Amino acid sequence: MTYLNSILLVLFFLLLSLPAYGQDRITDESEARAIFEEVEERRNTVSSETAIMNMVITDPRGRTRSRTMKMWSVNEENTSKSLIVFSSPGNVSGTGFLTSRQDGSTLQRLYLPSVGRVQNITSSERGDRFMGSDFTFEDLGDQQADDYEFKWMETYSDHYLVRADKPDSEQYSSVTFKIDREKYTLLEIHYFNEEGEKIKRLEAENFEQLADSYWSPAAMTMYDLRDDRKTEITWQDRETNGSIPDWRFTERGLRRGI
Repeated sequence: MTYLNSILLVLFFLLLSLPAYGQDRITDESEARAIFEEVEERRNTVSSETAIMNMVITDPRGRTRSRTMKMWSVNEENTSKSLIVFSSPGNVSGTGFLTSRQDGSTLQRLYLPSVGRVQNITSSERGDRFMGSDFTFEDLGDQQADDYEFKWMETYSDHYLVRADKPDSEQYSSVTFKIDREKYTLLEIHYFNEEGEKIKRLEAENFEQLADSYWSPAAMTMYDLRDDRKTEITWQDRETNGSIPDWRFTERGLRRGI
């Protein structure tokens, strides 16, 4: 091997060891926020949706548990609401979970048929697992730009990376969003604790076009990196921009089930 080839080989391996950054990191909060707000704006072009959701929970030994749910959601000016009701298996059938967000304030309520009562999810409970899955109550909230303090963004050929702190969260110190540059869809979310350790990762796939400028994943998988487990949620039979009665998003709808 010639001396020149040796130098080129060393340079090649040095380049492999460097971080795979795209353009220079931009630390302008407004630019980073604008990327996320575009995601939010496109999502809000769908005023309502109903769907069947399937959940598969996989434990560290590879054992799985499956659950099926019906979902209703609406997006209106300054207000969003979603209701999830479990239909199977029998031990969770009829369990309902209602999230309402109005003017930046979020209220979550859980109905357990076995005890016959509705309980409010407190701020200290938002980090708890949702029905034994790897999604927490906080993960299933309607997260918006105002929930974050944006720090920086990087631009790549096909995606953006946006980093933000989450000051009101007790489980996450910061998150990094991977956002498709063409469709402005969330491809991945990486969650970090106060020590900067990545503790969870969300991956989205199988995107469906639900509106002219809005693509939504038909499958999401949340990985718990500390406990080596995961939960996949898939959507089917989706219907958008239809009429959903107001009572669906009340305590009556929560108790009534499907």
